[in-house]
Amino acid sequence: MNLPLTVNESTLVLGIETSCDETAAALVMGGHDVVSSAVSTQVDLHAQYGGVVPEIASRAHLDLLNPMIARAIVEAGISEERIDAVACTVGPGLIGALLVGVSAAKALALTWDVPFIGVNHMEAHLYAAFLEDPTLEFPLVVMLVSGGHTMLVEMQDHGQYRLLGQTIDDAAGEAFDKVARFLGLGYPGGPAIDREAEFGDPEAINFPRAMLNDGLDFSFSGLKTSVMNYVRKHPDVSATDVSASFQAAVVDVLVTKARRAAEQVGARGLVLGGGVAANSLLRERFLTVCTDTGIRGFLPSRAMCTDNAAMIAAAGWHRLRSDGPTSLDAGAYPNLRLPLLP
Repeated sequence: MNLPLTVNESTLVLGIETSCDETAAALVMGGHDVVSSAVSTQVDLHAQYGGVVPEIASRAHLDLLNPMIARAIVEAGISEERIDAVACTVGPGLIGALLVGVSAAKALALTWDVPFIGVNHMEAHLYAAFLEDPTLEFPLVVMLVSGGHTMLVEMQDHGQYRLLGQTIDDAAGEAFDKVARFLGLGYPGGPAIDREAEFGDPEAINFPRAMLNDGLDFSFSGLKTSVMNYVRKHPDVSATDVSASFQAAVVDVLVTKARRAAEQVGARGLVLGGGVAANSLLRERFLTVCTDTGIRGFLPSRAMCTDNAAMIAAAGWHRLRSDGPTSLDAGAYPNLRLPLLP
């Protein structure tokens, strides 16, 4: 295999993402310069079921991945020979969905005679911010909030992470989905709650803020149950007020913990990431906290909050530089954890 002698600013990585219900491909140069990015969402396919159906997701990836890769290459205006490496998500995620991307990435790496890089999806979310602001300085605290994860991570340097706190039960995005489904607001729950809350009173109902003053871990299961119990006892309550009050409770906990984490580690920056980072109130309150504390805050664009392949390519570039290629014997790992410092 003709490996590049050095990984530098001209190294072009094709990223592939198929961990859940977005099929994506992107080309990123130098670890931060997004040359092209193509994303196809499956939201409409899963909406009638109120959540992602793994078998449907896998079949959709099979149909959509090659067109997304072709689109990314065409939009970049380059030939396949210019691509220096292929990176893809190897976990965590849905096993069938992951295998579609892993198989395609390995096949392309073999065909083009370039390195294959397996990427941790959670690590890739940490790099989404660097795609839009490569000048961010360490140490950083990243609050990663999605449908499957809610965690606070200290980035001490590239590839050096320390877990500061995480949910002990439901992730914030999971709570959004479950409450939205209970209220009949549709799927996906995060945007549905966000839209509904715009017209409600966030102080109408005093929902609990679990573990607000206890460390850096999160708990949202009790809040979800509290919402359901309240609505059952008050069937005439406005869905807009419930949505606004629920959203306010989630955001209060998230921003309080983020601020505490940044102050504890002396962070030079505070970054938001993951699908829930697209929430309007969270973005507003997050920046307010950064302004109040004097800590540099960064919000990725909404396109970079949700799953995409540009962040996969960026993380792949850094992993190729530090660790070299991934063995083609590597598989897909649905329960893969973020690599942490000992």
